[in-house]
Amino acid sequence: MSTKKYNIVFCTPAIYSAGGVERVVAVKANYFSEQFGYNVTIIVTEGSGRESFFPLSEKVNVINYELYFEEIWRLPFYKKIFVYLHKQSEYKRKLKADLMQIRPDFTISTLRREINFLTNINDGSFKIGELHVNRTNYRNVDGTNILKRLFAKFWMNSLLRHLGQLDRMVVLTDSALRDWPELNNVVKIPDALPFKIDSKSELNSKRIISIGRYAYDKGNDLLLRAWSIIEKEFADWTLDIFGNGDKEPYQKLVEELGIDHNRCHLYGPIHDVKKEYLSSSIFLLPSRFEGFGLVIIESMACGVPVVSFDCENGPRSIITDGENGYLAPPFNVDAFAEKVMHLMRNEEIRKRMGTNAQKSVSQYDIDKVGLQWKQLFDELKGQ
Repeated sequence: MSTKKYNIVFCTPAIYSAGGVERVVAVKANYFSEQFGYNVTIIVTEGSGRESFFPLSEKVNVINYELYFEEIWRLPFYKKIFVYLHKQSEYKRKLKADLMQIRPDFTISTLRREINFLTNINDGSFKIGELHVNRTNYRNVDGTNILKRLFAKFWMNSLLRHLGQLDRMVVLTDSALRDWPELNNVVKIPDALPFKIDSKSELNSKRIISIGRYAYDKGNDLLLRAWSIIEKEFADWTLDIFGNGDKEPYQKLVEELGIDHNRCHLYGPIHDVKKEYLSSSIFLLPSRFEGFGLVIIESMACGVPVVSFDCENGPRSIITDGENGYLAPPFNVDAFAEKVMHLMRNEEIRKRMGTNAQKSVSQYDIDKVGLQWKQLFDELKGQ
């Protein structure tokens, strides 16, 4: 296998927040630079003056264009298009100039704004896209009026054309492979565990955790409704939720549901997630959809069984129902709560599932996933 030291550029919106994509990019950038000796650059458009939430190797270079695409979401729909096009033009100009100067071997996009023009930049690099959401929720535009519906159709047709021009499109699961029958350049490489499997939860604490943004797609409202059922049956258990975003709507829901504040805590994002997994006995994933579910394999790596909704399309690719966790019908709060309570009642089942969970995620070890990326690079280079 080739030992060439490749130049790699990642294009992603931001690295300052505690999201899954940010974590995955940081993990790969660190691994490529430290283990393979690649020259790695991350190009972002947001978060001026803000450090990476996740640790980055000193060998990784970061370029921030400070374009503030995020401000678009505060604008009315009719203004969004014009502001977006202006920022997009500036992004294209800056990215083209940098890629022509850096001359990377591979440019890896997380398939956000640059997908519309990336393959037209003739810098000599192979263009790779990596998709972290399922197709249904990628470029999903609420079709509440004819203008938005027409825009959504145009946007998807344009997307398919651009995705087809990539040298490879990387997806995370087998079901995601089947999501794109129009394309013949799709390969599967899962997300990697960001830490080594070297310890295990005792699973004897009466503590449940969940980690995910305070956002609609992450389903914390569904989780709180399930917990309002659970807490009435188990007075000595607690639920801790961690994530970035606006907690206020969920704090209000806690009040509305009459949930005990002393046993249900809503926290911000955390750096040491491994510590939280190891001090808990059950992990909950209430998402409405997931491209993969990095937190699932993190939890399992710590020997903690997971209860998740059987949503599209990540959880079902990782969890074998009844063996290393539970899948509840989407989005049946009562069924979800019942599966959680079954684990709470049965420490023996928790421990059996925890052991199975830890064994089942060895395939996501960073060395194994990193090798898959190296093989992809060498294949594209013809070596």
